[in-house]
Amino acid sequence: MPHFTVEVIIENKKMARDPEGETIARELISRGGFSEIRNVRAGKYLRLLVQATDKEEAEQIVNRMSNALRIFNPVAHKCTIRLKSETE
Repeated sequence: MPHFTVEVIIENKKMARDPEGETIARELISRGGFSEIRNVRAGKYLRLLVQATDKEEAEQIVNRMSNALRIFNPVAHKCTIRLKSETE
């Protein structure tokens, strides 16, 4: 059965505050000397290796897992699931 690399990207929605991103931006500007940086949004990135019969099943498995384990808050976060590659 083939394996699929699937990415999960969890980002704060545009209107949600992002304290982590704000702190990173502040540090870049004040300590790092990168005054050209205007905004930083932080998020989470997961890369999963999924065994499935096809890409649709791999994406469905990751979607089910994301919702069942509540790895993101749908009120505050946007979750994107992308298939990256297939390996035998």
